[in-house]
Amino acid sequence: MGATDLKAPPFFFTKPAEAVVASGGVVPFPGRTTDLHHEIELVVALASAREIFGYAAGIDLTRRDVQSQMKKEGKPWDTSKGFEHSAPISSIARAADVGHPSRGRIWLEVNGQPRQDGDIADMIWGVPEILAELATWFEVQAGDLVFTGTPAGVGPLRPGDRVRGGIDGVGQLELTMAAR
Repeated sequence: MGATDLKAPPFFFTKPAEAVVASGGVVPFPGRTTDLHHEIELVVALASAREIFGYAAGIDLTRRDVQSQMKKEGKPWDTSKGFEHSAPISSIARAADVGHPSRGRIWLEVNGQPRQDGDIADMIWGVPEILAELATWFEVQAGDLVFTGTPAGVGPLRPGDRVRGGIDGVGQLELTMAAR
């Protein structure tokens, strides 16, 4: 899930703490974009650098038009990914309760219409490999949330859209995109 070159190692971007939004709320439609996209992902919540606290379903919101322009210009695309309210997540399910999921349906719908549907078993890189690679770049620590990749079907959101998604055995989330 999430890449075309199966031999390339995973790559990373960051989101600020104010990106996280609890399920059930209204998410402000961000400025400076006319092409906001959803990406449903398995989220790993760390208890420490070496221990997973739990898992959640999350939506990586991306200003796709900004990302495309920055890529074309060879510039970093932080502003396309790392903005306020860009990481809605479900409640975190403790690993002690749900184990360490390696398979399970991952899905997202917009206004009741299916958009993304896959299985976390199809992830190119498993959670242990993602965390091991991430630790070579950053000092991972308690409280870090790691989004892991998305199945096919990424697409646009509009103001007023109602979004629901989830991962079997992990959790579900829903949100409404606010009008501008």
